Amino acid sequence: MGIRSTNSLPKGFSQNNQLPIRLVAPNFGHLSPESVINYGHTHRLSYYFFLFVLDGVTRHGVDLEKIEVGKHELLFSLPHQIQQLPISAHGNDYYKLGFDEECLSQLPRYYPFLLNPLNQQKIRFSSAAASRMQAIFEILLGLLTAPNTSPDLILAHLNSLLTEINTAYFAGDTKPADDRLTKYIGFKVFVENNLTDHPSIKDIAQELALSTDSLYQIVKQYSGHSPKEFVTNRLILEARRRMYYGDRSSVKELAFELGFNDPDYFSRLFKKVTGKTVAEFSQDLS
Repeated sequence: MGIRSTNSLPKGFSQNNQLPIRLVAPNFGHLSPESVINYGHTHRLSYYFFLFVLDGVTRHGVDLEKIEVGKHELLFSLPHQIQQLPISAHGNDYYKLGFDEECLSQLPRYYPFLLNPLNQQKIRFSSAAASRMQAIFEILLGLLTAPNTSPDLILAHLNSLLTEINTAYFAGDTKPADDRLTKYIGFKVFVENNLTDHPSIKDIAQELALSTDSLYQIVKQYSGHSPKEFVTNRLILEARRRMYYGDRSSVKELAFELGFNDPDYFSRLFKKVTGKTVAEFSQDLS
């Protein structure tokens, strides 16, 4: 399997003795300059990250793409994504939140938006919803000022926060309970868990109890790509992530790591998807 199943906050990041969670606001929770230097401007996430902007504008990098985040907007990044921190400040008023899989596992429900089925890293909130978000963040900030705060209190408000985000994520779209979206989420989970095994579209359809035609229609509806294109794009994204953050393996080694038996085929596929050869992409990173 090419994707790790557990994640963790970097050592010393947590603000609670029992939960892996950290909250940052303009006047709260900032790391020391030394820690920021050690952590790095660009890194591969091992936890869930949220940036909620109340006022101002910032630009944040996710998987080598720059995303502008403005007033009443939230950016979220998931474990294994490449994060590029902005050099400038996060607007005038903001909250940043990070927690890992261990923390998420203690919450009482499942939040479909965390699989990003609609492929949108940014969420816009109404004024009323933004006010509720701010209120929850402020409560969490108060709870995290003391490292011995009861985890139950923190988890209760984290659940409220993620419920607000999940509702806003799917606003105006098919409800998460819709069977087609449920199947699409199942497709994404299966791809993540079996990425380097290169599952066939027929095998994925059988796993989800769908015909290949139904799977095609569902994946096309939510991603804009065919199932085969989706899997291919995900593999190439993983290649780009590994090249960007980690040892610069040879083309042959990288191909084998990602489950390709033919490095030449991998190279052709990389060029087709990115428009650049592996060597050209590596040179751009230098």
